[in-house]
Parts: sequence; C-alpha cells; structure tokens
Amino acid sequence: MMQPTVLLTDSDLGDRDVERAWLVDALDARVIVADCKSEADVMEQVQSARPHAIVTQWAPVTKSVIAAATECTIISRIGIGVDMIDVEAAAVAGIEVKNVPHYCTEEVAAHTVALALALWRRLPQLDTELREGRWHAAAHAPHIGRLSKATVGLIGCGRIGSLVARAFQALGSKVIVVDPAVATPNLEHVTLSDLAQRADIICLHAPLLESTRHTINRDLLNSMTRAPVLINTSRGGLVDVPAAVEAVIDGRLRGLGLDVFEEEPLPADHPVLGAPNTLITAHAAWCSQDALPDLRRGAIENVIEALRTRDQCAQYRTAVSAPDETLCTRDQRKETA
Repeated sequence: MMQPTVLLTDSDLGDRDVERAWLVDALDARVIVADCKSEADVMEQVQSARPHAIVTQWAPVTKSVIAAATECTIISRIGIGVDMIDVEAAAVAGIEVKNVPHYCTEEVAAHTVALALALWRRLPQLDTELREGRWHAAAHAPHIGRLSKATVGLIGCGRIGSLVARAFQALGSKVIVVDPAVATPNLEHVTLSDLAQRADIICLHAPLLESTRHTINRDLLNSMTRAPVLINTSRGGLVDVPAAVEAVIDGRLRGLGLDVFEEEPLPADHPVLGAPNTLITAHAAWCSQDALPDLRRGAIENVIEALRTRDQCAQYRTAVSAPDETLCTRDQRKETA
C-alpha cells in the first residue's frame, strides 16, 4: 500500500497535531502542515508535496491549483461552504470535494434565533439604557411586536433553516420561505420580492454562489415595507452590508444581526461597527464544545474514507486483469491507463 500524502493547507482552530495523529494512525500518512493564505501559497505546497488529499479551511483551491494537483483524489473542506474551492474544476479532474455539513446545525440555528430575538426585543438598547441609569421600558413598547403576529422570512430552508423555522413556529410566528431547491410542504413558498414585502424578520441560510451574491442589495432593501430585522449567519457575500447599514440608519431595517462578512476578520473601519440597532459576532455561530471536535474530526474522516477507498480499488486491480470501473473514481481508473 503506497503511503499517502495529505496537505493541511490552513486552519484557525489551533494546532493540527490531533489531525496529524489521526491521519498517521489511520493511513500511516505523510502529513504536510502549512499556513497558506493565498492561491500562490497553496500552489507552492501542491507542487512540492504532490498530495493525494488536500484539507482546507479558508485557503483557495482554485482551478490552477487543481490542475497542478495531479495525484489528488479528495479535497476536504473544514466547514460547510465550499466557495473557496473550484468545485467544477475538481469535478472535471475527477477529484471528490467533501465538506462537514452536520457539525453545527443546532448551533447556527440557535445563534440565528438569538440574534433575531435580541434585536426584535430591542435588548441592546434596553441593556445600554439601564447601564446608563435610565429605567423606562415603556418607551420601547410601540416598537416591539408580538411574535405570534410576526412573519419570518427564510431565504434558504435546508438543515439549518428548517430548525429556525421550527423555532419561530413554536413561538407562534408565520414562516415563509424562498428556496427553489427544497420542498417544505408545511411552509409557504414565496418569491423573493414577496418575502421582502411581507417579512418582519428575514434570516439568510443560503450558499454563496455567483447567483446569490448580494441577494440582499439596495434595491431589495428599498422594497421592504415592514422595516424587518435582518439576520445573516450564512455567508457574508449574501448581503451588501454598506447598503444594509444605510437601511438601519434611516429606519428601513429595524435591526441588523451579522455573524459573517465579506472580509474576515472585520476591518477596524467597517461601517457596521458604528451603526445603531446592530448585533455583530465574529463568525461564531458554529461554536460550541461539541461542534469543534465534530468539525475537526469530520474533515479528516472525509480524507480517511476517500483514501481507503482508493487503496481498496488498487488492491482490486492487483487481483484481476482490469478494474471494475464502478468501484473506482475517474482519477483512480486513470492510474491503470
């Protein structure tokens, strides 16, 4: 059995001694631990190490990198979104792309609801006023509605969105959904423009694609008639944040809750930092004592499973004159040519 090489491009989750130990124990792998920030960094590592597997968190695995990774059969993302990986190029090259889709479903749903309820109930303002010695909650009553009379609009209703829907339904809210990819018979599906006009709270749970970038833009914000609370715990690029900040300041949004941003870490001069009626967190919606080990383990298990499958195909080829193509990936079959 050939010793596999695994490239760990980057991570902000601490040292990677645990990941190295898992890979060595399971595969006797040669593990390359890098600190890649750019495409050029990844390219240098790929050309030097010739990895059979790449594990990335934020480092870009581009079309050029994939073309250079001639030995690679699996790219594993430490996380859910794969927008830093050229998935189409990987598919053409016969490279499997896997993520860790389930590790923080509960956490992100809870964080979404927490941000939404805090802004809906005006908790930041109430907290600040009390600390300043002001005790006049009644002044806020005209600005706080009952959740049983509120409509919550979800843009995306997969694993996380469906949990958010259940939480708001439990509080009596009506939930409407924009998601052409998911059938949810118990929820009302609407158009994006309809959601913008009807929702009191809007939560984003969609992937970042070129077609979804700046889903929340200035035009859509101008069409919102109910001054909703807007929450994004999905991908920063889904929201034109400067436009959303303007909408908060002039009252078109009653609140803005953000956990993700187009540029991370958030620049010190970002306009959201000085905006009223906002709650922001540092891409923390996934965090819990349970989610962290599940994330780290899941990304490595993707690699272990893929490389073991490759080895099983290699062993099969030694026993017969020609491989069974149904058992092997395109890249594995290429080795027999």
